[in-house]
Amino acid sequence: METTRLSSEGQVIIPKILRSIHGWEAGQELIVIDTGDGILLKPKKPFPETTLQNVAGCLKYQDKPKSLGEMEDAIRQGIAAQWRGFS
Repeated sequence: METTRLSSEGQVIIPKILRSIHGWEAGQELIVIDTGDGILLKPKKPFPETTLQNVAGCLKYQDKPKSLGEMEDAIRQGIAAQWRGFS
């Protein structure tokens, strides 16, 4: 078990052994989670860089393509349904 102190500026030094174990270096972004009886620090993992070609497959539409008019009608219907919910 390692211990540390909270500075007057709210900073905490993470012991070197723990930084080494987790591979954390200066500048590492951490997510701070309130657990009720303490806090949990987790590394913030950036989303991996990708291209449209890598993810476009999940956008496949299996039916016949919609026309611009059909899409505009669907948008109008969605807006109208939302407004009806406010009355």
